[in-house]
Amino acid sequence: MGMLSLPGFLSCGKKKDFSLTSEEKDVDSSNSDENSERGNWSNKGDYLLSMVGYAVGLGNVWRFPYLTYQNGGGAFLIPYTLMLALAGLPLFFMECSLGQFASLGPVSIWKILPLFQGVGITMVIISAFVTIYYNVIIAYALYYLFASFQKVLPWSDCFSWADEFCSKTRIVSDCNTTLNGEIFHANYSFITNNNLTCINGTINYKPVQFPTEQYWNKVTLQRSSGLDDTGKIVWYLALCLLLSWIIVGAALFKGIKSSGKVVYFTALFPYVILLILLVRGATLEGALDGIEYYIGRQSNITKLMEAEVWKDAATQIFYSLSVAWGGLVALSSYNRFHNNCYSDAILVCVTNCVTSIFAGFAIFSILGHMAFVSQRPVSEVVDSGFELAFVAYPEALSKLPVSPLWSFLFFFMLVLLGLDSQFASIETLTTTIQDISPRVMRKLRLPITFGLCAVLFFLGLICVTQAGIYWVNLIDHFCAGWGILISAVLEIIGIVYIYGGNRFIEDIEMMIGKKSFLFWLWWRVCWFFITPVLLMAILLWSLITFSSPTYGSVLYPTWGNAVGWCMIIFCIIWIPVVAIIKVVKAEGNLIQRIVSCCRPAANWGPYLECHRGERYSHIVDPKKKKEHEIPTVSAFVY
Repeated sequence: MGMLSLPGFLSCGKKKDFSLTSEEKDVDSSNSDENSERGNWSNKGDYLLSMVGYAVGLGNVWRFPYLTYQNGGGAFLIPYTLMLALAGLPLFFMECSLGQFASLGPVSIWKILPLFQGVGITMVIISAFVTIYYNVIIAYALYYLFASFQKVLPWSDCFSWADEFCSKTRIVSDCNTTLNGEIFHANYSFITNNNLTCINGTINYKPVQFPTEQYWNKVTLQRSSGLDDTGKIVWYLALCLLLSWIIVGAALFKGIKSSGKVVYFTALFPYVILLILLVRGATLEGALDGIEYYIGRQSNITKLMEAEVWKDAATQIFYSLSVAWGGLVALSSYNRFHNNCYSDAILVCVTNCVTSIFAGFAIFSILGHMAFVSQRPVSEVVDSGFELAFVAYPEALSKLPVSPLWSFLFFFMLVLLGLDSQFASIETLTTTIQDISPRVMRKLRLPITFGLCAVLFFLGLICVTQAGIYWVNLIDHFCAGWGILISAVLEIIGIVYIYGGNRFIEDIEMMIGKKSFLFWLWWRVCWFFITPVLLMAILLWSLITFSSPTYGSVLYPTWGNAVGWCMIIFCIIWIPVVAIIKVVKAEGNLIQRIVSCCRPAANWGPYLECHRGERYSHIVDPKKKKEHEIPTVSAFVY
């Protein structure tokens, strides 16, 4: 059985417009696109690499390895894998299927359940907040990348910017010693002047800071005393931030058509760098100690009895896969209707988790060498987040031969990992704009994309002041936390329990074909029971354990916490507001209004008429019908 390709018609029966100029065709979409109005990925590789780039981010490198060693080493992989299967993958598959089925972004997709459209708005607003500070982190990495182009790394020693507390080694303050058979306590200068020795276990060290820590605070950030002390804009960070936004805008100037090509480098090259770092790290003295600390010579299985370990595993999976941010729906909305989103979801999720494990070996092998050289236990050199990326790891790299090369590779990898995720986040915003006004977006994609990047750049300038790191931490603490969990819980409850899980499965089968009862049994169990319960448990845990933000020992002022609460309230307030507006606009009594808002919109279904079949044959869109009307042609050969 085959389909005859008739000249002048697309795969879905759409007529090519030969009157368009080549420039107009570029703006509109490629003639090979199934959906000529929204456009499609040029090929499956573009989509898969974009998804991998979105899911695999900085957290895979600077958070997962730390959680693994902290929660029992190799034993942590057990709850991690279970949480992937029970919570991460079911939600990931759901969002990919949802976007691909209707070919709509995270806001318009809620035609499926109009009452919950505010959930989509919340996702988009949180993504916008996160893009602001995420690009600042990329700017930090760019600054370190440029700083690596020196014969001697500027953070390798205590140079002119350092103060009296800067030291590459620990400085002894005082200890116990013996003199004439008597034990007494003395400062270290007295002991050295009299050629005495300290008794083991009695040594006290002065509070010193390593060069990398002071360089991060004094040079890179020019960090102020707190959120109250805004200070000036750090000009070189502002320039790095501008460069980062220019790169993002340039990569997205044609939407998925351009970003889909850029990701072949930005998504794949980090793996090359990770492999180089792993091979180099494995050849260093002390590397085995670091790896044993990561996985554990004997994994601590008893850690699995602690609820905190399971919470960490679930949280890491949830945030690592980027579910409930809107990006998965946006990227999948550009797929062809019959793309196998099931196999895509599994492939991307497995790739994400394998990358996390692989990155841990590359990170800990070099940290193990650092501990060996500095004669410190591995536990004292291991950290996560900013401290790992911009303090601990740069210190480890500075001790390697040809250290500028390794430093360049590491920070180049961080830049690429960050840009991939940023591409998808901005595409989420532009997709939302496109769904609101497709014609305007087709004609003005370039100015809209760069205009959006410009606005976000100016909003991010507060994050490159001397108090910038406090703002980055504040936005991350409030916006990237339980706001996303609320969206995820409502998303799965709305689709499975209100729209109907079995109905949604029938929608998926329209795309990937009929599957057996046993095939869907696992997904039904997860979607109907396990995943919602796990998500609600994580949400409740997050709310119960929620605390005011701090950065190191610096506390935030009351007004800073108030700003944080205002941000998250602004994000989630749209859920009840939109629901109320929908109910008010509906007809009938209150119960009838609510019921009508819990039904799919009249035009819910596959975007293209040729994919709707009998189940969605009732959809009538006069505008599209007139726009895409074509002569009737029998184009099938059996």
